[in-house]
Amino acid sequence: MKTVQSVIALLQFTTILPLGKTAPFEAFSQTIWLYPLAGYVTGGIAAIMLYLISAPAFVSATIGLGIVFLITGCNHLDGLLDLGDGLMAHGTREIRVRALTDRTVGTGGIALGLMITLLAWSSLASVPLTCVAILLAEVSGKYAMAVMTIFGRPFHPGLHAMLHEHASRWFILPSTLLLLPLLYLPLPKVVLGASMIVTILVPVVLIGLASRLFGGVNGDVTGASGEITRAFVLMVIACTAGITG
Repeated sequence: MKTVQSVIALLQFTTILPLGKTAPFEAFSQTIWLYPLAGYVTGGIAAIMLYLISAPAFVSATIGLGIVFLITGCNHLDGLLDLGDGLMAHGTREIRVRALTDRTVGTGGIALGLMITLLAWSSLASVPLTCVAILLAEVSGKYAMAVMTIFGRPFHPGLHAMLHEHASRWFILPSTLLLLPLLYLPLPKVVLGASMIVTILVPVVLIGLASRLFGGVNGDVTGASGEITRAFVLMVIACTAGITG
């Protein structure tokens, strides 16, 4: 029963799916290693829709990302925009943190949001198996968020700080095990291997960058990691699939 509540709480936190009565948030905060499961749900729904529609590449890419944005309520996309503002701010760390946490969206946020979204869209449109690619990318993005939550030291009190406090370093082990089913996807091993490398590198680089610029990680940076990882995994799939093909 506790596991079921944890999964429901995870999906209520990461999606807008109608799942009935709100589950106790503590059920998820104590099992954040389950993050990749949310990717299997959001990516799986998008993959099924793309498989059934079987539309041209550009149409499939638009529909696939649109479904993901719809299911997640664009919650993590908002974090990406905030990160863009923080990255583009000039001055002291305090100024950058203010830009990161400010609810308004500036040109930095728009620029980063467009760049990452266009990268994801163009990459998804460049692969033959869009349904497989969107599933792999979504699970990878959610795994990156688990890494950020487990290892990203918070720079101020908030949701991320609370989740980080409940996270233990050993959480990375079961979270990584949840990636193993991806190895059975119908993709060349070099594609899967390169995708896994990017899935690990993106959150590691973001933790280092956020620590240097902001003094740590917050929920916006964690959400942005999911968006950025998805885009880079799709890019790697497109590039390596072309090489292997």
